[in-house]
Amino acid sequence: MPVAEKKGTRLFHHLKKWLELAIMDYAMIKEGDRVLVGVSGGADSLALLDLLKASMVFVPQFSVLAVNIDMGFDPSYSDYDLLETYLKVNNYTYVMEKTDIGPLSHSDYNRKNPCYLCSRLRRKRIFQIADEKKCNKIALAHHKDDIIETLLINLFYGREICTMMPKQEIFQGSMHIIRPLAYIEEKLIKKYVKEREFPTIENKCTTSKTSKRVYIKKLLQELEKDNKDIRENIYKALRHVKVDYLPQNMRDMK
Repeated sequence: MPVAEKKGTRLFHHLKKWLELAIMDYAMIKEGDRVLVGVSGGADSLALLDLLKASMVFVPQFSVLAVNIDMGFDPSYSDYDLLETYLKVNNYTYVMEKTDIGPLSHSDYNRKNPCYLCSRLRRKRIFQIADEKKCNKIALAHHKDDIIETLLINLFYGREICTMMPKQEIFQGSMHIIRPLAYIEEKLIKKYVKEREFPTIENKCTTSKTSKRVYIKKLLQELEKDNKDIRENIYKALRHVKVDYLPQNMRDMK
């Protein structure tokens, strides 16, 4: 049975409600939009693809193109056929490409910052496909926890107070990156993926287990032991920025 036929649970309706709210609050999707959905094969992207395919109450009609860029961490591309079968059986329009972006980004000449190059090359190809297929929106599966973690990553390592935007204009407004899962917690997405039995694909990147994001996740988990609201407090703080209480003319001290 195609996975997309299993609908109607309480969790499904809860997630769809918050997905629609995010889309409406940020005007992510307009009538006739062509939405490219980045599908890695992981839990978050498969959940996003599934939810966007569902019938919407308040969101206008739009079309979806699923795009997978296989990073080439597994030279045999053993997961490629599994994902393609899923997309075919569930009647998705899709584009899949096999690349060597992963090994190239982690090669000897780029040891210091493999994640940056890997992400940059993958995004570049996604933008090219969006242009070729006349897609004006690019939907990525970043969720509420990603927004919180990115804020801390930029604060700790980038010396900036900023995070992911639910909707972001690119190429002078000819395209927009959208993040419809922006209001949804990671734990609910994982629960939904388990409930729906999606054929998720493991991230085979060797850096994925030791990245700065993993460190931040573990740090937040430790903080939650003393304060279960720590993530929600950080998330809500993004809406309560008191600019008047931030110094504007600080000098860098050597």
